[in-house]
Amino acid sequence: MFEPAYLKLARTGELAERVRAAYQHLHACDLCAHQCRVNRWETTRGTVCRTGTRAVVASFHPHFGEEAPLVGYGGSGTIFFSWCNLRCQYCQNYEISQLGEGTEVEPEEIAAMMLRLQEAGCHNINFVSPSHVVAPILAATLIAANAGLRVPLVYNTGGYDSLTALQLLDGVIDIYMPDLKYSDATLARKYSKIRDYPLVNRAAVKEMHRQVGDLQLDERGIAQRGLLIRHLILPNDLAGTREILRFVAEEISRNTYVNLMTQYRPCYQAATFPELNRRITREEFARAVQWAEEFGLQRLDHRVARF
Repeated sequence: MFEPAYLKLARTGELAERVRAAYQHLHACDLCAHQCRVNRWETTRGTVCRTGTRAVVASFHPHFGEEAPLVGYGGSGTIFFSWCNLRCQYCQNYEISQLGEGTEVEPEEIAAMMLRLQEAGCHNINFVSPSHVVAPILAATLIAANAGLRVPLVYNTGGYDSLTALQLLDGVIDIYMPDLKYSDATLARKYSKIRDYPLVNRAAVKEMHRQVGDLQLDERGIAQRGLLIRHLILPNDLAGTREILRFVAEEISRNTYVNLMTQYRPCYQAATFPELNRRITREEFARAVQWAEEFGLQRLDHRVARF
């Protein structure tokens, strides 16, 4: 019978040690790839994430719009964290990620959300934009595990994650779901205000795969453990889709579950970039699918959008 990874660490006391270690890192924070080194116990000034020791939550609910292996029949139990360690100029959820709409909460409140989502029949707890709130997530997981949480944890990230944070999450997270956004560092800097994204992102995804391997499903087709990659196709191939798919096939696994996402639309500041100010075309989508097939990727999620 499947048992989520975090339960063993909770029983042995290791999870409590991870919680203490994560909060220590907040004194000179390096828990995302920005490495701001700000003391988040004292201030949020100087941080990219604009977050102190407490997480801010925008909403939590069963979500039926995620990938099929996460949704199943009971939904994915999403907890949407406010703020973000990326500043994507086309973000569709900019009110949350850039404006910080939400409520500051204690780990006990996050744990209560997790347990309510499990009671609602969700197949997993899906932490959305978690990179800057690793410490409260670990604290909440310990509380929830001791109170009866038994479903897998999903780390739903933009992919700009530090290896320091991922080491703290090793054996805690069951399903990693990172974005691979860009293959070009210059464009990542231009559109998401981040340095060295391809280098950081690829190192993080390799570490995620080392921890959990390829995506494993139960007899119902519901995800239990493993890596699930998202890639948002941008107009004019600004994301560098072919190179990203080559990387996944050659340096991760051809058995990687890859969702080629087609829902890009100009939002937030996208209108200030003419090259981003349109949806993708049917031809751009078809070319991305062709590249995935060319590299032998065997588990491709590419629901056809309306073009």
